[in-house]
Amino acid sequence: MLNKELVTLLNNQINMEWYSAYLYLDIYGYYADKNLNGFATWFNIQTQEERDHAMLFTKYLLNNSEKVTLQDIKAPNTDFKTFREPAEAAFEHELKVTASINNIYATAYELKDFRTMQFLDWFVKEQGEEEKNTEDVVKKYDLFGTDAKGLYMLDAELATRIYAPASLVI
Repeated sequence: MLNKELVTLLNNQINMEWYSAYLYLDIYGYYADKNLNGFATWFNIQTQEERDHAMLFTKYLLNNSEKVTLQDIKAPNTDFKTFREPAEAAFEHELKVTASINNIYATAYELKDFRTMQFLDWFVKEQGEEEKNTEDVVKKYDLFGTDAKGLYMLDAELATRIYAPASLVI
């Protein structure tokens, strides 16, 4: 059995991951509506990855005989005025997710819950990638996105992203 505080934090993380998927689904819709199909593809794949993350946390709790407690998923508060804003919102959100995972890790460390720490190791690494990838989209937009031809080429580059399911075995 896991420590109850840790179970609460893990359940909260499940909600955060589902919210992440919801946020990225909204961003996907924004870009698709603007005919930036490469950006839309990139965020559609991001949606799928966040769903996978939620399911990994769910499976971890269930594998440890703990109850999964689903919470309401708040609708994203997005009213984007520029093509850059959704990418920036994604980067800022990933920073929050990283902080949440770090908090869970710190709690597991304090409790000497090495199994949970080992489970979270993958997410710590993943969050480094998530931050870098979303920040790269923002930086590339800043470099190329304000020029129509540059935006077109960046959109084409983002369209090449391919979904790869999470490889964490729990």
